[in-house]
Parts: sequence; C-alpha cells; structure tokens
Amino acid sequence: MKRRPRRSTPATLTALVLLGGCTVVAVAAIQLILGQRPWLDYGVLHRIHWNELPVAVSGGVLVLSGLTLVLAAVLPGRLTILPLRGETDSGASRRSYRSTLRSAAAGVDGVSRAKLTLRRRRVAAKVRTERTNPTGLAEAVRAAIEQRVAQIDPAVQPRISVKVARRSN
Repeated sequence: MKRRPRRSTPATLTALVLLGGCTVVAVAAIQLILGQRPWLDYGVLHRIHWNELPVAVSGGVLVLSGLTLVLAAVLPGRLTILPLRGETDSGASRRSYRSTLRSAAAGVDGVSRAKLTLRRRRVAAKVRTERTNPTGLAEAVRAAIEQRVAQIDPAVQPRISVKVARRSN
C-alpha cells in the first residue's frame, strides 16, 4: 500500500482563481446588461499593446503559476502510508512510524531527549544525554532503532544514523 497525499492545495488554488475570474466576468456582464458602468474598464484594455511591459509581466506570472500548479499535480508527494512487508495492503503512517522509532531511541539508558527525522531511505536520530562520557551510546541507540525497524518490517529498510550531543547546563 502506497498512499500519497492529496493534491488539495493546487486544486484549491486553481478553484479560487477560477472562481474569482468568473465572478469578475459575471459582475461585469451583469453591469453591462443593466446599463451601469462596469468594474472592468475595457477602454484601458483596448489601449494596451501586446508588446508592452504590463502584458509581458502578467503573461510571465501566469505561465509561472501554471507551471507551478502542473508540477505540484504531476510530481509525487511524500508517502503518507509507508508500505510494510507481508500482506499487500499493510502499511504504517509516517507519524506512527516516526514516534515508534523515537520512543525506541528515547528508551535507551542515558538518553534524555531524542529527535528523529525520516527521509526517503534514511532515519536520522539526534539524541541528547547528560552522561559525561557518551561512549557507546550511539551504538546502543542504533541497535534499539534497528530492532524496532526489524519488528515493524518496512518494505524498504532505511539506513540509520545517530548523532549524540551532551546536554550543557
């Protein structure tokens, strides 16, 4: 199971821009039908030539925003459900995976605080300790995380890196 995030931000932005444009056109059309002066001054638009700076700038902005929306729609997002080995429909959420590994790192004797970041194929743990001699702590944290990863059994085994910092008082 590979569940990717929804594309709600690009869809919402596109919908809001289209709604705003349709509203402006509808209000201008209604104002013209009623014989009132419209919000849009078509005389200004008729006096602008295609090779002028405002047209080039607005065209560039529209092209850039369009390319951004297309890239946001086409490029895959970060997995929200990480696939596990075993059954085909098994998975773990990123949040629970990260918190489980963080608790495994924080449970090692001598660790006062643990921070964990997940990347595509890497788990990076930063742990703080109050020990004066943190020798062997990184290996113990790595072993605890590796044991928990083996229990979870993700489809892609991550590389694990651990950094130990002494807490300064």
